[in-house]
Amino acid sequence: MNIQWYPGHMTKTRRQMEADLKHVDIVVEIVDARVPISSRNPDIDAICGNKPRVIMLNRADQADPQLTRAWADYFNKTLGIPAAAADSRAGTGVGQMAALARSALKEQIARWKEKGQVGRPIRAMVVGVPNVGKSTFINKAAKRKSAKTGDRPGVTRGKQWVSVDSGLELLDTPGILWPKFEDETTGLHLAFTGAVKDEVTDLEGLACALLELLRDRYPQAVKERYKVAELEGRQGWELLEDCAKNRGMRISGGEVDTERMAKLLLDEFRGGKLGRFTLEAPEDVKR
Repeated sequence: MNIQWYPGHMTKTRRQMEADLKHVDIVVEIVDARVPISSRNPDIDAICGNKPRVIMLNRADQADPQLTRAWADYFNKTLGIPAAAADSRAGTGVGQMAALARSALKEQIARWKEKGQVGRPIRAMVVGVPNVGKSTFINKAAKRKSAKTGDRPGVTRGKQWVSVDSGLELLDTPGILWPKFEDETTGLHLAFTGAVKDEVTDLEGLACALLELLRDRYPQAVKERYKVAELEGRQGWELLEDCAKNRGMRISGGEVDTERMAKLLLDEFRGGKLGRFTLEAPEDVKR
């Protein structure tokens, strides 16, 4: 599958982020804990330059706990970027963001105090790919509904400043993808998690690819959820058909409704109903 999606508003968003960067002290990068490599927009590095950074591994409640710990360790120790796991829906771990930001800026904060700027709030730009949960994260951090949220990519529009407390202000930004994915795997992983709109993908092909990945990494989940007895050596389309049959999904004439099954599979994966999966490991990073 060749997945490419770069609407015009993302070019505008990038320009706005570049302009806003001079008004913030630190960048909070939200990544999807299930796909920490694929959900890191390489353009963010170019846009942010040497600006201090914090990474929050969001949706940790849907990710493999052991791999989430490994990823936090990778960002902290290998890349030298303060990182922590979070579940923005429940609020678990969200509070660590403010502490990490203050720690990363402790020297800057000391300089502010020397200049008499006591009480000056830290201003942070929150960035990430579409549908990674930025606005939900911000709302939970602020303990109120301030930023627009939605379960589809591209909900946030325009500039939104949100005050977390007297010492921290967050700038919410629309999700931004990049013009060309490095490889097919990145595009697939972003499509699996909903960062790329379903309208520009082949849902059945996407579901087949997801089933093949789960077949290799988390076979028991497919067996238990969809009652598929045998997975080893089978292609995605065969597995999709079996899942549809076992769920009784048929159209007129008795033909298996793989399209409906594909939508269900993706919805259940994205909603965490299949289990806690991480599709990438630190050793997958190209060095």
